[in-house]
Amino acid sequence: MYSVGLNSRYYNYNTTGKVRTVAVKNDEQKQPEQNHSYSSNPIMNTVPFNPTFTASALRTRLNSQEEKNKYNTVLSSLDRTSKKNIKSLLKSGVLLNASSNDNSTVLDNLYNIATRERVSGIQKEIILKDTIAILNDPHIITQQFGDIPKSMQEHLVDSYMTDHNMDKANYLQKQNAYNDINVEHSGTCVASSIEFNLAKKMPAEFARFVEGISSQKMSVDKTIQLKNLTDNTLDSVWLLNAFEVPFKMDNFNEAHLTFAPDKNAIIRARIQAKHRDSNERSVVDVLMQSTLMQVGSQQTYDSLSDKRKGKFNQNDKGLIEFEKTFTESVVEDKNKISVTYQTVDDNARLIGYETDFETMKRQIADALNLGENVIIGYTQVDANNEIINGHEITITGQKYDKDGRLVFICNDTDDDTPHSIEYTAEYLLPKIHHAGLPQEVVKNDVKLVENWVEGLKNYNEMKKNQQASSQNLGNVA
Repeated sequence: MYSVGLNSRYYNYNTTGKVRTVAVKNDEQKQPEQNHSYSSNPIMNTVPFNPTFTASALRTRLNSQEEKNKYNTVLSSLDRTSKKNIKSLLKSGVLLNASSNDNSTVLDNLYNIATRERVSGIQKEIILKDTIAILNDPHIITQQFGDIPKSMQEHLVDSYMTDHNMDKANYLQKQNAYNDINVEHSGTCVASSIEFNLAKKMPAEFARFVEGISSQKMSVDKTIQLKNLTDNTLDSVWLLNAFEVPFKMDNFNEAHLTFAPDKNAIIRARIQAKHRDSNERSVVDVLMQSTLMQVGSQQTYDSLSDKRKGKFNQNDKGLIEFEKTFTESVVEDKNKISVTYQTVDDNARLIGYETDFETMKRQIADALNLGENVIIGYTQVDANNEIINGHEITITGQKYDKDGRLVFICNDTDDDTPHSIEYTAEYLLPKIHHAGLPQEVVKNDVKLVENWVEGLKNYNEMKKNQQASSQNLGNVA
């Protein structure tokens, strides 16, 4: 669930070139959607162009003896369903895809998972099965937390209270701790959407991430181009420092980043390894979403409570737009621009749109034609047009129905349905608050203001307001 507080701000660019900051009301309850249908037809869900599979020759055969040996080694570790799935990955060209940061293939990384020790308490067979299943169909990715077995709750509540300096003798604080760790509505829709996008568009990089964060070192390194963050190296360095991502630089063009899940992710992962129910997160989902939440929340995420801290967001759930764009950019190593479409006043009331719907349709279509998925944030309003809910989903394609209406094919990690979901453009476009788009799609429509500029501006404003509030309280006292 995408959850943003009234004091937290979205910051983006509109078609007039003016920087806007708008607030969205906090709401963790996702409202039911209408005017949609589900599709499992692979033809209907096809994106016209995918550079991931055209940048190099699509390979569906094991060419070398080394590849054959790796394939047979992985195969020997799989159950019947996973064997069927990995054969499907080979046939589709995914298994030998090398869309990774180090040019390793999906097969290379599956082999590493199968032959190297995983983090304590997690069997390599589970990681293999989960990874292969997700790559075979990324729509099974979900953000639904699993329940904690009663036999473990007392111990975890005690540990949680210790970590948060809570008074264990205080009944109210103990009850609050119990409620915190029994997560009902997760705030990982941004992270799970990015996870889906990585598995769908960069399968080898997805497998490489999984191999690293499920290994004994529980981290993965990635080299990014600093130009994909800002136009200026020093500004990119500021941004990396601001988000507190561990990194080092060998030159002024690249940075080597280290991504890792939070320390409590392994607890959630071990629970899911033994007690996973239908429609709950896999072990891979747990580790991936924790890692991505750590990136966006300035390394402050807690998998036990699904809460975060951090300097850019006063709310403790989810990621705001600035954080989402940064995470998407560094994980994919692409220059993503988040464009705001809705005009919202200071009372979280929808009062208009920054651009017309035809421009919105064109920009989304242009991104899809480049082979990109489009992660969007949509809103729901009450009778007074006040925003009561926000959520992130991914547009993966579009088509026209039998009546000639434009239909967007989407993925929602919070709908308990492992299939695509379809919305008519007429229904979805008015609900889209923002969309993450490649820079080349919007460069002629908007005056680009880099995310770090607006991020720093809003951070300074927030700190100024906090200091003013503290001073006012002191004066009252």
